[in-house]
This record gives sequence, structure tokens and C-alpha cells, in this order.
Amino acid sequence: MSCFPSLEQYQKSASYCQIGKHQIAYWTAQDASALDKNAPWLVMIHGFPSAAWDWHNQWKTLRKDYRLLSMDLLGLGLSDKPHKHNYSVLEQADIVEGLLAHLGVKKGHILCHDYGDSVAQELLTRHVDKHTQFAILSVCYLNGGLFADHHRPLFTQKLLKSLIGPLLARLMSQSSLQESFRKIFGPHSQPVASQVDILFALLEHNRGKRVLPSLLGYIDERKIQSSRWLTAMQGTDVAQCFINGIHDPISGQHMLTQFEKVLPQATTHALDVGHYPQLEAPQKVTELYQRFLASVD
Repeated sequence: MSCFPSLEQYQKSASYCQIGKHQIAYWTAQDASALDKNAPWLVMIHGFPSAAWDWHNQWKTLRKDYRLLSMDLLGLGLSDKPHKHNYSVLEQADIVEGLLAHLGVKKGHILCHDYGDSVAQELLTRHVDKHTQFAILSVCYLNGGLFADHHRPLFTQKLLKSLIGPLLARLMSQSSLQESFRKIFGPHSQPVASQVDILFALLEHNRGKRVLPSLLGYIDERKIQSSRWLTAMQGTDVAQCFINGIHDPISGQHMLTQFEKVLPQATTHALDVGHYPQLEAPQKVTELYQRFLASVD
């Protein structure tokens, strides 16, 4: 991924790995400086309904000091999008573990966002329970439903998850995605049209819109796993950080307040943006994350 990859560049730079029955798109990068010092791995897990493309702003900078890995989760981006599939956060965590094993990555940091937060919570829980071969060095969450009872899904998400979800998914357009993004981005950091163009194209890739209702099952799964995930987050000595766009109606200031309440020792940062801090305030997110990593290393 380049600093601002076009869809064509994104596709051309992808590698693919067969994990179980599914083909998963992924990207790795590291500069010579990172290789020379045998830098640790940094695993970047994106959110719903986008793709690893979300991390392109951080990619260029972080590859200087870390070996980077990101992937498109099953059902999103360039990865397989099986229809009538029982999508699960637990399965996504299995896929991430499978990719890590394929690449021989045994330990690393995790940077995650939205749906990716839930995947990271599952990976962290497995780490705490010693049910994984991947040793987690730190976790940094961006806006996401870390605590199910504080998550506030958009009305559109509720409809997509309902019985009329398949119909609404078929009717979803680039303009409707743009409007949804306007609602969740900050008032002073609205989405750029070219960003929405690429994210919508990735959403449509391989008939991806039709699987959105199934993917949204993660909302219920978060409730089922919430106690287990919270226990792991509170019981681990793995360093954790939360960089939160406070204007996010889904998981903004209210989620940050709860995070600080249940994890008072963790690092937190409040930004004057919305649901996508890595796109809305890319330089600030990168700087804060680098500072967090320096404190861990």
C-alpha cells in the first residue's frame, strides 16, 4: 500500500493466502531499517464495512520501524465473500491466526478499529487463556464497540441486520454510503469523496453488499462474548491503548468514558474527530500510536 493507494494499486499490491476454505487478501511491508534491527511485527485489523485500505496513512510511516501486516477480513475488501455464510468474530480471529501461522509471525503488536476491535479482543482473550500461538505485545483500539452495552449502532445498521436487510443491502449506493459516513465522521473532518469512492468499490467487489447483513451478526456476538472479553482485558498485563474520536455517535465519548472506568491504567486519547480517526486525523493517530509503542518497547 502506498500513502494514498488507488483501488488499482491496492489490488496489485495484494497477496493472497488460502485459510481453510477461503482466500484472504493481505499486505506486508517493512523498510530496510526495520529489517536491519529485526523489528517486531505490527498487525493492523480494520473495521466494518471497509478494508485494510483504511490504514494507508499509517502504513508509510510505521513500516520504517515495524514489520507490518494487514488483511481484508472475510466478507470484506478483496477477500472471499461467501454468501449465506455464518460470519463470526471467532472465525475472523481463527483466520487472522491462520495467516499469522502461514507467515511465521509468532508475536507482535495489534492496531485495530471498529469490527477489528472485537477480533482483537478475541485474540487477546486467547492470549490470556494461552489458547493461541501468537504472543501479543500490545493492543491499540480505535473507535469500536468494545463494550456491547455501550455500543450505539446507527439506525441503518439496525435495518441492515433486520429481515429487510438483504433488500436494503442491494439498494445501497455510493451516495448512501457517503451519507452514512457524513453522520459518523466529525463535523470538522468530513469524508473526502475519493475515499468513499474507493471504499464503496471495495464494498461492491465480488458482490460484497449482499453479505453485509450476515456480517452484522457481530453485534449480537459482542453481547455473548462481552463478559469473557472484559475479563481478559482487565486481567492481562498486555499494554492497552484507546484512541477515540469523541464525535462518533456509535462509539465516541461514551465508549471512551466507559473504557477509562473499567481500565483506568490503560492509555487513552480523545480526538476532535468521529468514527474513523485513522482517516480523519491520520498524522495525529500515527503520532499518538508511535508514542504508545515507544512506551511499550
